[in-house]
Amino acid sequence: MGRLTIQHETAYRYARPVTFGRHRLVLRPREGHDLRVESMDLFITPEHHAAWASDVFGNSILVVDFSVPAMELHIRSDVVVFRRKPFPATEPREPWRVPFPVAYDLLETTITAAYQSLSYPDDLDAIREWLDHILPTPDPEDAEGMMFKLGEIIHEQIQYRRRFEKGVQTPAESLQKRSGSCRDLATLMMDAARVLGVATRFVSGYLDCPASEAGRAAMHAWVEIYLPPLGWRGYDPTLGEPASQKHVVVGVSNHPRGVMPVSGMFSGSAGDYLEMTTSVKIEKISAEPNAVRNDELAQTD
Repeated sequence: MGRLTIQHETAYRYARPVTFGRHRLVLRPREGHDLRVESMDLFITPEHHAAWASDVFGNSILVVDFSVPAMELHIRSDVVVFRRKPFPATEPREPWRVPFPVAYDLLETTITAAYQSLSYPDDLDAIREWLDHILPTPDPEDAEGMMFKLGEIIHEQIQYRRRFEKGVQTPAESLQKRSGSCRDLATLMMDAARVLGVATRFVSGYLDCPASEAGRAAMHAWVEIYLPPLGWRGYDPTLGEPASQKHVVVGVSNHPRGVMPVSGMFSGSAGDYLEMTTSVKIEKISAEPNAVRNDELAQTD
């Protein structure tokens, strides 16, 4: 268990005052049995009106309407989260093995179908051909192990390369270039798992790592695979390992575009835009030994 402070700062700069359209911010971590948001402060300029909403995926979305033109759009989020170990524990996995192919309950198939459809259907043949060459014979008793093996192969074959261009590469592009950003590797793994019939979603969030501790990180991306009765199980192909307590989920979607941290439009010419800068800084906080919350006491024998 532990607490983290996460400071996420984004700034857009322009050559002259421009008018901003409605913006959509996906910055608040998702709460659950393994994470609680203790506090969150947002600092946004220029003047604006904002309201929280929940999207179809259960993400917390801040909808922002700006009141005045400006030469800079600045957003800073300061969050404190409390994390506890997830259930079930990663090891041992044997008692929790899920057969492959994965069978979904009829009550869930309407939902899982959205996570089984390819984000880039034109890349189906390229992905299938690649899987036929690289994937070992599936273990019919261990779907999770098979998915983790897929992530390990992507980690070994596709070199991580930080990109500053907007959007993601298609899976076929990542396979052709043999490199990509974290969001590119996550997109490749997501669609590859879907070709194998496994419901998979794209995850955007924060990674507690040396770069974020130094304030030099950006947001991170990985995937979650739905394996009943285990539920959504995270895997990070950029690191080549399962998601852990160092991963803080902010948003999930059936498509990478659904969880862009900041999205919106401005009115002006293309030449008005100068630059965008972003940074993420994470610090660990020692929990106070005598500070015990009621919900923690409720879990104590």
